[in-house]
Amino acid sequence: MILLTAGETYERMFGIDWQLLADSTLTIIAVFALFAIMSYFLFNPARKMLNDRKEKIRGELDEAKSNMEEARSLREEYEGKLKVIDKEAEEILSEARSKGLANQSQIIAQAKEEAARILERARTEAQLEKQKMSDDVKKEIITVASAMAGKVVAASIDTTVQEELIDETLKEMGENTWLK
Repeated sequence: MILLTAGETYERMFGIDWQLLADSTLTIIAVFALFAIMSYFLFNPARKMLNDRKEKIRGELDEAKSNMEEARSLREEYEGKLKVIDKEAEEILSEARSKGLANQSQIIAQAKEEAARILERARTEAQLEKQKMSDDVKKEIITVASAMAGKVVAASIDTTVQEELIDETLKEMGENTWLK
């Protein structure tokens, strides 16, 4: 405020005086100085923290993206391996089935061969038994014929009696004996 002597009046334009201008200028300089100081000590660290956080988030997003791509490629790789394993398992099962069928065929063929050998052996044994029976019958016939010859010689009988004895012996032996 300006000191005026008695009788002087001083009129201000819009109410602005030099003191007000000086105070306003000092206030503006103080605000700018305060802003600069706050900017240096408060805003710059806050900006730095926000930028650091922004970079950290960007890095984490990039890392997450790369991890997702890696996981996707691993999943595709494992799915491919599973398909290969499924194919291999199917091939192994198919091979086992074919080997099983081959073994089954081989076992059946061996069983048929064994059955054929057993039948052949049975036929051979039957033939031998038939031959043995035939030999036994021949021996019996020879024995009967000898006995008959002895009776014929011992009795010195005539031919009619001899023929009757032969017919009687043949009837005892049966007709099937001669057919074998």
